[in-house]
Amino acid sequence: MIRFKSLGSGSSGNATVVQARSGAHAAHLLIDCGLGIRELDKRLRAAGMLADQIDAVFVTHEHGDHIGCARALALRERIPVYMSEGTYAAIGQPDFDGLLRLACDGAVFELGSMQVRPFTVPHDAREPLQLTLTDGDARLGVVTDLGHVSAHVVQELAGCSTLLLECNHDEEMLRASRYPPFLKRRVGGPYGHLANGAAAAFAQSLLAAGHLRQVVAAHLSEENNTPELARAALAQALGCGASDVHVADGPCGSGWLAA
Repeated sequence: MIRFKSLGSGSSGNATVVQARSGAHAAHLLIDCGLGIRELDKRLRAAGMLADQIDAVFVTHEHGDHIGCARALALRERIPVYMSEGTYAAIGQPDFDGLLRLACDGAVFELGSMQVRPFTVPHDAREPLQLTLTDGDARLGVVTDLGHVSAHVVQELAGCSTLLLECNHDEEMLRASRYPPFLKRRVGGPYGHLANGAAAAFAQSLLAAGHLRQVVAAHLSEENNTPELARAALAQALGCGASDVHVADGPCGSGWLAA
C-alpha cells in the first residue's frame, strides 16, 4: 500500500512524504526538503511522524524551495540523499559524508517494497528530476515543477493511478499580475511552471487512457492562482465535482492520501 502526504507545496517550500507499507514494515521517502529543519520537524510531527522514520530523501532540483534543509537533515539523521549529478553540481558539491546517492533518468532504486523511478522534466534547473513510485499495485506520479508536458513526461506517467501535479498559475491572472515581464515569461514559458489549463488537459488525456483515478493539485502560486481555480480546472477535466479534487497548499500541504 502506498500513501502520501504533502507537508507543504509552493514557493514557500516543498516537501512530500511517501509511505509504502508491506506487512508490519513501512518505508518512507521524503521528496524535497524545502523547509527549515525546525519547520520540517514540526510538520512531520503534525503528520504523526518523526524525522528518524525517514529512510531516504530525494531532491528534485536545486531551487531553494526544494532543497532547503536536505543536507542538514541527512547529516543529523544519517539518511541517504538522492539527487541528479546536475543538481549536486548546482548546489556546489557539498560534503554529504558518504550519504549522497546520484540519481538519473530511468535509474530505478528500491526503498522497502517501493520502486522509485526518476525521470527528467523540462524546467529551468541544471538536471531536474521528478518521480513515479509503485509497490506493484498503485502507481503514484510526483510532478510539481515543469514548464510543459513533454513526450517523455507523458511516457513516464502513462500508468499512474494518482498524480501530485503542478497547477502553478492561472494564465489570465499571470498576465494581469504585478510580475515584471521577464518573470511572466519565465513562469509561463516552456521551462517554467505548468498552468491550470495545461495540467487539466494532461490529466484528461491520462484519464482517457484508463489508469488515472486521482489528481492532487500542487505548487500553486500565491500570487497568480487560487485553490478554487485549480480545483475547477481539474474537476472539469476529470468529470468530477470540485470538492473531489484535493489541493496541496503552502502552509499545510495535504492530508494523508492513498495512491
